[in-house]
Amino acid sequence: MIRVLLADDQMLVRAGFKALLDAQADLQVVGEAADGAAAVALAAELRPDVVLMDIRMPGLDGLEATRRITANPELAEVKVVVLTTFELDEYVFEALRGGASGFLVKDTEPADLLRAVRVVAAGDALLSPGVTRRLIGEFAARSKVPADAAGPLLDQLTEREREVLTLVGMGLSNAEIARRLVVSPLTAKTHVSRAMVKLGARDRAQLVVLAYESGLVRPGWLG
Repeated sequence: MIRVLLADDQMLVRAGFKALLDAQADLQVVGEAADGAAAVALAAELRPDVVLMDIRMPGLDGLEATRRITANPELAEVKVVVLTTFELDEYVFEALRGGASGFLVKDTEPADLLRAVRVVAAGDALLSPGVTRRLIGEFAARSKVPADAAGPLLDQLTEREREVLTLVGMGLSNAEIARRLVVSPLTAKTHVSRAMVKLGARDRAQLVVLAYESGLVRPGWLG
């Protein structure tokens, strides 16, 4: 059973999500929060598998709530998916940087929402790779790219791990990375996992952010 916490200040939105999720045999809504502070408290109390977190809420917003949840080592297994009204939302990039495992647009199709919750609960992170890539590229383009693309952050990676990180940043899946490097999918997955551990990334979404922020991947390289 995948346990889900809903955090949204609109009761009707929570009710719609709850009805959809609870109708599935493998999904269960274990709590609801109307603001960020309640979301943080309930995440610590209930230890859900996935938190569906609205960004704009009164008081403590979803952005800070996401940071607090993902910064708590005791909640390392709790995955946060942020909800937004628009795909290219500047706050979504900050949420991904802060530890969110991905994001969903609020008017997403029900089947896509269900799939996303299951994907994140299973340990995968990069939801809608193309959209996430465009989002990060959009906002990374506005920031200054470090002069030294390798940077101290990447010094701890092997040459192959750095190559894999570049491909993750470009939005490639493990299977696509394996084909590009002519290795097995298991080997590609191992390289990705090692890069995550060395860089202290919670998941694949944070690897993409790090690939951009380090200058390893730059907007404009992507077609």
